[in-house]
Amino acid sequence: MSRRTARPEPGDAQQIAAWQVQSLLLGYPDEALLDSLPILARAVSTLPEAVGAPLHPVLSYLDTTQPHTAAAEYVGAFDHGKRFSPYLTWFLYGDTRKRGMALLRFEQVYRSAGVVLGDDELSDHLAVVLEFASAHPVPGQRLLDEHRAGIEVMRLALREAGSPWTGVLDSVSATLPALQGAEREAIAALLAAGPPDEDDPEPFAPPTDMPDFIGGRR
Repeated sequence: MSRRTARPEPGDAQQIAAWQVQSLLLGYPDEALLDSLPILARAVSTLPEAVGAPLHPVLSYLDTTQPHTAAAEYVGAFDHGKRFSPYLTWFLYGDTRKRGMALLRFEQVYRSAGVVLGDDELSDHLAVVLEFASAHPVPGQRLLDEHRAGIEVMRLALREAGSPWTGVLDSVSATLPALQGAEREAIAALLAAGPPDEDDPEPFAPPTDMPDFIGGRR
């Protein structure tokens, strides 16, 4: 992510630090990320318990797992076709035409803040959104809030799969406001039906029963 202006906007220092660490830990576990683990661990130690504690198992996993094993696990976890795809607009719009318009929304927000994405970056990837939010907390928080349902679905799907990256999503969730009624309904709908396709592009209808493991801020 390149910026015409590199100066971060004012914001809560711990929340900004959390978003920075979360963004990095959602990246591919290459040599650069693995070499930075001690620095990330020090940053995590300064975070509030609810935000920092879920990240310790992720750091431990990356530190003690063979790089090729972690890389394979990462690719398997963040396969675009699964429920825990890291692309936030996919949860609401799948591969429909509406997703293209939603991606434009991200790009417009980035441009308004003076941010230009690299050719290899997709605007709705959660790691990219978190990196943006760490430098531009107000519009970044707004994007995260708008896609709260998708973040929660990703978190629950990673937990169900026993993914080592579950803690990153637990930590992200802990930085966001408690879920409201409409958000809970949207999450239940996504869990029940999954993303739409072109043959059924309308918004989801919420199911009658709400999973009782969906809560608020942790």
